[in-house]
Amino acid sequence: MNLPVPQVCYIPMLQHTGAAAEPVVKKGDIVSEGELIGRALGEDSVNVHASVPGKVIDIIDSRFFNVQQKTVLIEAEGAFTTTGSSPSELNDWRNKDTAILLEMIRTSGVAGLGGDAFPTAAKLTPPDGLKIDTLIVNGAESEPYLTSDDVIMNTYPREIIEGIQITLKIIGISKAIIAVEDNKKPAIRALNEAIKHIQPEEKISVKQLQSKYPQGSEKQLVYTLLNRVIPNSEPPQNSGVVVINAGTIFAIREAVLFNKPLIDRVITVSGDMINRPGNYKVRMGTRISEIIEECGGLKGVPGRIVIGGPMRGISVDDMELPVIKSTSGILFLSDKETCNGDSVSCIRCGRCVSVCPSGLIPRNIAGAVEKREFDLAASFHPEACIMCSCCSYVCPAKRPLSYLVGIALESLQAEKVIKG
Repeated sequence: MNLPVPQVCYIPMLQHTGAAAEPVVKKGDIVSEGELIGRALGEDSVNVHASVPGKVIDIIDSRFFNVQQKTVLIEAEGAFTTTGSSPSELNDWRNKDTAILLEMIRTSGVAGLGGDAFPTAAKLTPPDGLKIDTLIVNGAESEPYLTSDDVIMNTYPREIIEGIQITLKIIGISKAIIAVEDNKKPAIRALNEAIKHIQPEEKISVKQLQSKYPQGSEKQLVYTLLNRVIPNSEPPQNSGVVVINAGTIFAIREAVLFNKPLIDRVITVSGDMINRPGNYKVRMGTRISEIIEECGGLKGVPGRIVIGGPMRGISVDDMELPVIKSTSGILFLSDKETCNGDSVSCIRCGRCVSVCPSGLIPRNIAGAVEKREFDLAASFHPEACIMCSCCSYVCPAKRPLSYLVGIALESLQAEKVIKG
């Protein structure tokens, strides 16, 4: 279901991992739907486009997840285009050069929709000397509440398969595995049916996985499917694999076939405190307050509002924050769903160690951070953490272990920047 277009879109210049885009419009400009309003600065940046036609009413400095950046405000007015809806607009991707396809993805501002928002064109351009043999399409979506990828795979299976074919052509390989958890039976059936209609030389298969968190993490996924261990701090590319989220595959197809920029996405709106939960297609720049209104309002005061999933997402209290490329969901959780409570000292039960998928000792990292002993924390390898929050979830002392490990990781990264 599409949510209505907001009257004013708040479009940040940093919606992705890497450097913020540079605004190329000014206050008073008239822009069309899909027009470039922020130009990528380098390979680790992503173009940003107007999600609605209208007038640029302001460009403001704002903070989003503690990052200061420019945000373009567009008041919607004028005609919307029909990009992506007309068969006459289809591009013949099979006869296009790989470099052209890659540039179409880069120009369209596609970034990973699974949560990290890594620039997709960069991910599809591995460094020289690296041999890629497998594309993994991540449809696991193991985090509770989030179901937007499930909806996309179930609703658009043939489009997903065509997006995979385009991606395989760009990478220059023929093998792809679609990883889907076993609680998504309709999506598995739909994808397998769609695969029957493709050319036999393209080895695309669906792998049914056990429903288990954090199954959708890249390292865990590569190990489960290919029995390959990705070393700490290394990307899957170094192990011969490219991992792309299912929603991103859909966006790749729209960019290549219709020249459509990434101006909207499907998000999960859920939690006990929202009146009409569901999966909705939302324009980039739509604020949380508008989503609440369009979903029937709140039942009461939420215990937590989370952007993303309950395990890896970020709690927020600002209802004017907008949907961006990395927004996979917005959860309005009750006190019962949040399990809030005061933390106490570590009881050394070892539960955090037993559940850590990266084999870390979270309690040791957290203890060192609390004592401000960051060199000691670094010796416990926080860089291997995938921020799944399993340690925090199982901790009977309710210690914010994942948060403290994140501080250790930030300290380690800052030190590398200073030394570098």
